[in-house]
This record gives sequence, structure tokens and C-alpha cells, in this order.
Amino acid sequence: MHVAAIDMKTSRPLKIVGWILLGITVIVILFFLLFDWNMLRPYINRKVSETTGREFAIRGDLDVKFHRGQDSERGWRRYVPCPYVSANDVTMSNPSWSTVGPQMAGVQRVEVGVRILPLLTRDVVITDLRLAGPDIAVQRLEDGRNSWTFKDNGPSQWDVDIQRLSFDSGKLRYVDAPLGIDLRADARTIDGQQAAPAAGMPPYGLAFTLSGTYNKAKITGGGKAGAVLSLTGEDITFPIEAAARAGQNKLGLRGVIRDPRSPSGFALKMELAGASMADLYGLTGVLLPETPPYSTRGELLGKKDGEFWNFTYKDFTGKVGASDLAGTLSFVQRKPRPFLSGTLTSKQLRLADLGPTIGADTGAGTKEAGRVKAPPAGKALPVEGFNTEKWGALDADVKFSGKRIVRTHDIPLEDLEATIRMKDKVLTLTPLSFGMAGGRITSNIRLDGNGKTLDAGARLAARGLKIRELFPKLQSMQASFGEVNGDGVLAGKGNTVAAMLGTSHGEINAVVTEGSVSQFMLELAGLNVANAIFVKIFGDKQMMLNCVAAQTTVRNGRANIDRFVLDSEDAVVNMSGYVDLASERLDLDVRPKTKGARILSLRTPLYARGTFTEPKVGPQAGPLALKAGAAVALAAVNPLAALLPLINVDKAPDTNCGAEIKEATKPPKVNAKTPPKPVAAR
Repeated sequence: MHVAAIDMKTSRPLKIVGWILLGITVIVILFFLLFDWNMLRPYINRKVSETTGREFAIRGDLDVKFHRGQDSERGWRRYVPCPYVSANDVTMSNPSWSTVGPQMAGVQRVEVGVRILPLLTRDVVITDLRLAGPDIAVQRLEDGRNSWTFKDNGPSQWDVDIQRLSFDSGKLRYVDAPLGIDLRADARTIDGQQAAPAAGMPPYGLAFTLSGTYNKAKITGGGKAGAVLSLTGEDITFPIEAAARAGQNKLGLRGVIRDPRSPSGFALKMELAGASMADLYGLTGVLLPETPPYSTRGELLGKKDGEFWNFTYKDFTGKVGASDLAGTLSFVQRKPRPFLSGTLTSKQLRLADLGPTIGADTGAGTKEAGRVKAPPAGKALPVEGFNTEKWGALDADVKFSGKRIVRTHDIPLEDLEATIRMKDKVLTLTPLSFGMAGGRITSNIRLDGNGKTLDAGARLAARGLKIRELFPKLQSMQASFGEVNGDGVLAGKGNTVAAMLGTSHGEINAVVTEGSVSQFMLELAGLNVANAIFVKIFGDKQMMLNCVAAQTTVRNGRANIDRFVLDSEDAVVNMSGYVDLASERLDLDVRPKTKGARILSLRTPLYARGTFTEPKVGPQAGPLALKAGAAVALAAVNPLAALLPLINVDKAPDTNCGAEIKEATKPPKVNAKTPPKPVAAR
């Protein structure tokens, strides 16, 4: 009896506590069921407005209902009810400077499901967020201000996790001054056949139309997308299909967006076409050249790394003008600059399609209307400026290989290989190697864009260039088979090719090894009139060339010919003088000397003077006048004797070609501002 009395005394307080807890629970439930939540609207509106710095308002009914916990929860947590908050007619104002309207967002109805227990650790876990009839208008100004950035209240002590997002018919307006975009989208719910997905994709739930402007060009388009985005689990997919057109630019997308918060990102089949690839800079931030019309298709992959998105355009193919391109490019957002890397290949690439990017000049006019700037009157060197303003927009490391490079000139390039790097506004091509005229040229190029003018340096090696392929239009050279080899190093400053050459320093050495050349060309150089007429009538025979060697020193844009000798079986030609790259003028002294007798040979020295565009070549007046005077004097004695001064009986000694070639093939002196020596030409 004593023990029973103790048990009764102990159990009675426990029962009392139990009834108290039950009563409190009932009171809490009744409170939530009977409480008029609209009484909290003024408080909520005020607190949200103060926190965001914008006017926030719940104008319609505010209600809270409880649902059972989620089945995915473990143990007793699944029995903890989840409150579902619903609010009608919710609005958020735009900042005062906005020009897209006073309201940034308006929603007919918002429904939010929240888990209670994570709130104890300052985690807001939203199990469901549903937006019905959203009407959103956001804007970004030229100075970078945007309407979706709210008042800065310092780091938040709360973490927000949205697990499921759904929405139905609504409207969106997006105005972005830096990008030149004013876009409107109208969405509506779809079902049935309209919502049928593509193979292997989840169903669609929304159809949308696009309108607006991009850089004042009209935008039209539309597409389909999912209506529910689940942000939990490993297999998260949100389908999207879209097509848009802005002026001559066209974009097509089809694929899935995976969890935007996770590394899985998105995978989209993309088709893109437009008037110029340069137009994509504003949208992508990737510096691309001015080009003719382009088109491309491939797979666009996106991954999020912290606060930055990284993109890969995988296995794409495309055309730019008459050029084709293929490969994979990756764009990584990072500090202080984004980074572009990848590999590109081309079966045929026209330099005219990319010419303005590299300072190439086709002489076709001004690039302002899709044409390249022509040199001024009387000038020949390219004057199209390098556009370095955006060189600091990104760093790059891209490998390119091209089977055939078509130029506006007559000699195509083949098997081009280049590694293009941009870092800290310094552009390098190390190496830039290509086949040309049956041989190969390998070079290293460096362009430093940090100053007001480009600081340029280049080192090149040419091997095995065929003479007849260097002059494909010169019929008299078609039977020639000599080869040209050379080395050069140049450094200069300027924002055009003309300016760089006009300030350049360096050396250029070249040799032509044994071969066969047109005797007609050398006879013309020696002014052997009788032989020239003979060859014109009876054909052009070949003459063995022993060697050609040339050494040139460049100082302040003036190329001084230190040594030039051409030795053949019939003649020796020496040349001296200079070529001024700054003024584009030349002054050369050419002295041919025959190795045997020539009837009617005017073996006088030649001159080559004038500008690059209007050079003048002819016999030097002094020696020619002496010959003419001697002929006249002898004619007074005997008419036949007048021919004696015109007959060349001199015999020029043979040139030591081995010594000349050895001297001319000495490597140029390395300038500190030029790139390192290129790899051996193949």
C-alpha cells in the first residue's frame, strides 16, 4: 500500500503536466486557425520596406495553413507540421530612378511552404514557392545601378534554401542599358500536346513570346519552358526551348537547365547566326572580331563555381563569311579578368573575314560600313588601326590550326598552326607557323597594348620558299625552281602596321640557293637589248642561278642594304641603297655585270627610286651618256665602230657563293623587345 501511494503521488503531477502541454498545443492550434493574419500585414509591410529600402505591400488577404510534414524527413521530424503562407496581391516598388514603371514586381498570389525546425538555426528552408500571375519589370543603367539590388544591411545571419519553385502565366520586362536591351516576355500555361517534351526531357509547362529591341534592332521570338523547377535531388532538370531574332542576329536554344546552384548547371543545344561576331561582345563579354555574317551550332554547357558562371561551347561547327570554324571554347569568369581557352580548327579560313582584327588591309575602304580602311593617296602599307580598347576585357589561350588560309593576295597559306595568348593586354602568337609558296614560315609575335601605342616585336624564319610560287602571276617565272630562305627580327611601335614598320629596328637576312631562273629577267636587268629581243621571239630559256645573298639592317624604319649579290652563270648583280619604311620611299643602286660578251649590251648601272606606289626604274644617266657619246664619236670615224661601246666584253669574276650564304645566314641579333627565337621551321 505504501508503494501504491507513492506511485499515485508521482503520476498525478505528470498527468497535470501532460494536460497543460495538451492544452497549450490546442490553444496554439486554435490561435493559428482562428487568428486573423491580416492584422500582421502592416507590420510585415513596414519591416520588409525598411529592410529593402523599397515600398513593399501585401494588399490582399494573408493566411497561414498547416500541412503535415514531408515524408522525406526522418523519424519524428516528419510529424512536425509545415506552415503554408499565402498572400494575395503582393507588390514591390522600383527605385525612384527607374524608367520602367513604379512597380518592380507584382504577384497575384504567393504561396510559401516553410519548415519550422531549421528556423531554430537561422536556416529558412522553403519547401515550395509558387508564384501566380507574376508581373516583373527590372532595369540596369549605364552606370551599373540595377533595380534588383536592395538596401545593404550588412551580411545576413540567415541562410535561405528554396527547394521547389513553380509559376504560371505572367509577364517580364528587362531593360539593360549597357547591353542595349529592352525585352518583354509574356508567358502562359500549356498542357496536353503543347507540353509534350522532346526525347529524354521533362514536359513543358509554359509557352512564352518575346518582343523588344536589342541595340535598337527589333527583337522577336518565343519558346517553351518548364513550369516547375525542383531544386532538390541529384537529377534536376528544367526544360527550355527558345528562338529569338534581333536584326540579323538569330539565336536558337533547346535543352535542360540543371540546378542553377550546383556544378551541374545547364546543357543546351545552341544555334547562333548574325551579321558580325563583334555584336556578341555586349551579350557575352567575350571579345570577338568584326566579321562578315556568321552562323554556328554546338552544345552550350554552363557550370557555376561559387559566385561565377563558367561556360563551354562544345564541339561546335560554324561559318564566318567564306570561312569555316570548328572546335571547343571555354569561358571562365574569374578575377581580375575572364579567361577564354580552347582549340579551333578550319579547313578554309579567309583572312579577309578576320582582317580588321589583325590590322590587315585589303584596300577596300573603311570598316565603318563593313569595309577596311584604305591607305592614303601615295601610301602602300596597311593603315587599319589595331583595336586595343577591349584587350583588357579578358585573357585568352587558344590553339588554332587551319588547313588552308586564303588571302586577298595570290599566295595562299597552308597548314597554319598558332597559339594565341592574351594576358594583361599583351597579345602573343607563339608560334605562328604556316606553309607558303612550297615552303614554311615560323614566327613568334608579341604585341603589348598597355601603352598609348602598341609595342610590337616579331622574329621569323622562312625555309624553302619556291620562287615561282612567290610570283604566280609572273609568267616568265613559271619555269623557275630556286628556293628562298631567310631570317628576320623586327621591333617597333605604333597602332598600325605602317607605323610599326616606320619605327622599326632589326635585321633581315635572306638567301636563294642554287636553282634555275629566267634568263629573260636577268637580261632585262642588264639591259642586254639584243638578247631580250631574241628571247622574246624564240622563247625563254633557263639559266642556272648560283646564289643570291642579302643582308639588311633596319634602324628607325630605314632598311639599309648592307650587302646584296646575285650570281648566275651569265651575270653578277650587286645592289646597295635603302628602303625607307616611314616615308615609303626607296633609293637603290643596281649594278649588273656580265660574265661574257653581249651584243648591244647597255651594261650601265640602274637606279630604282621614288615611292612604293610610284617607283621609277632606269639606267643611271652618267654611265649611259658616256656610252652614247663614245658611240657617236666612233660613228664619225666608222659607222660600224659605233657598235663597239654597246658590246659587253667584260668578264665578271664568279662569286664565292659559299661565303656569301654563310655570311647572310648568320642569325639576326636579338632585340630585348622581340619574342624568343621560334621553333625550327618544318
